[in-house]
Amino acid sequence: MLFEIIKAILYGVVEGVTEWLPVSSTGHMILFEEILPMKVSPEFWNVFLVVIQLGAILAVVLLYWNKIFPFNFKNKNRPLIRYDIMNLWGKIIVACVPAAIVGILFDDILEKYLYNSITVATMLVLVGIAFLFIENKNKHKRARVMTLQDLSYKDAIIIGAFQLIAAIFPGTSRSGATILGGLMIGVSRTIAAEFTFFLAIPVMFGASLLKIVKFGLAFKGSEIAILLTGMIVAFIVSILVIRFLMSYIKKHDFKVFGWYRIVLGIIVLGCFFFHVI
Repeated sequence: MLFEIIKAILYGVVEGVTEWLPVSSTGHMILFEEILPMKVSPEFWNVFLVVIQLGAILAVVLLYWNKIFPFNFKNKNRPLIRYDIMNLWGKIIVACVPAAIVGILFDDILEKYLYNSITVATMLVLVGIAFLFIENKNKHKRARVMTLQDLSYKDAIIIGAFQLIAAIFPGTSRSGATILGGLMIGVSRTIAAEFTFFLAIPVMFGASLLKIVKFGLAFKGSEIAILLTGMIVAFIVSILVIRFLMSYIKKHDFKVFGWYRIVLGIIVLGCFFFHVI
């Protein structure tokens, strides 16, 4: 039991770091499972893989509460409803619809056929190359969208389409795909990253709920302890990583993450073909 808790801590660290950096949290979790598998049932592992993300999401809610909570209960001199935030949530919901539909209808099929090391490695490399290409292309261009208010519903739909790619192919990275989509249509790095954070809230809450419903509520005490440990660690690490990323991209581009993805993907492909994993 103690060893499994230690593993949950390590998985929480991996989740907290990779969920927000465009390097694929699901891909890293699948690869990490190859190295340090947890001694749990396959059904519980599938729940853990998704529910642990709730800790990461709570970090976003905490850090960006003033940007995502649409009601004003403090200042009586201002309207109760903040319509700019309601409008933002409209864009978030529109962007999440494609991935939500695919997740509900094809979740089990995608897990069965695509959640493996070879798919993860391939998508790590391909999206890494895409980051290098887009950043080079945008090197001397000024972003068209500099604030969340400038982001149109059309922009949101396009970014949502990129999120759909991540929902289908593990290793793509949900944050990586949506940030890449934003950069391609002229969204600034900071706004692309923030909108990606906000998209994660309904997507991950919905995915976690779906997994829990499929698994049922018959969790053992040890399983609850493992889940809570992973979530708490992911929450703490996510706060640190989100702050780091937002500070980093104000002065740098995403190329370093593109190179990281390519190198890691090649290593994983090599390990696969030489039967190391």
